[in-house]
Amino acid sequence: MSNKTKRVIILTAVELRKTISRLTSEIIEKVKKLDNLVLVGIPTRGIDLAKVLEKELLCESGVKVKRGIIDPTFYRDDQNRVGTRLIKATDIPTPIEEQEILLIDDVIYTGRTIRAAMDALYSWGRPQKVMLLVMVDRGHRELPIQPDFCGKQVLTSKNESISLRLNNVDNEEGVFLNCFSSEDIT
Repeated sequence: MSNKTKRVIILTAVELRKTISRLTSEIIEKVKKLDNLVLVGIPTRGIDLAKVLEKELLCESGVKVKRGIIDPTFYRDDQNRVGTRLIKATDIPTPIEEQEILLIDDVIYTGRTIRAAMDALYSWGRPQKVMLLVMVDRGHRELPIQPDFCGKQVLTSKNESISLRLNNVDNEEGVFLNCFSSEDIT
C-alpha cells in the first residue's frame, strides 16, 4: 500500500470469528440435509473461507460437509477489464446433480464473479439448489444477484476495496476497508 492508502478495520479478529459462527448456525438452520451440501469456494479468499466453514460445520453439527473449488476466470464477461490471475484448478468432489451447492466468496461487488462461477458450476451438471455465502456485501451490483448468507453489509465507494484476512493464509485476521486516494487509481 502506498502512503495514500488508508486501511480501516471493519471486523476485528474476534468479530470475524463471531460472524463465522453466526453464518455456520444460519447454514445449519437453513440446510436440512448437511450431508447433501457441497461448499464450493471461489478463488481466492472464498477457498480459504470454505475451509474455515467446513471445520465450523463439523464442530457444530458433527457432519463432514464436502468442499470443492470453482474457478470462474474463463467464464467472466469482463476479463479484459479485470485481467487474469493464476488459475486455480476446479475441484468438485462429487457429481453435483441432486446436491445443494453453497458458493462461497469473500466479497460480493458487481455480481459478475458470482455469475461466472454459476456458469462454470453448471458446466459440471445441474445441482438441486445453488446458494451464495459472502463475508461482505459492498453494494454496487450490476447484476440481480444477492447472497443467501451475508456476514456484513458495508456500503463502499468505487475507490475503496474490502479484504478478508485469515490467520492460516495472512498471519492476521479480520476484514478491512482499503481507501485509495484518486492518485492511486490508474
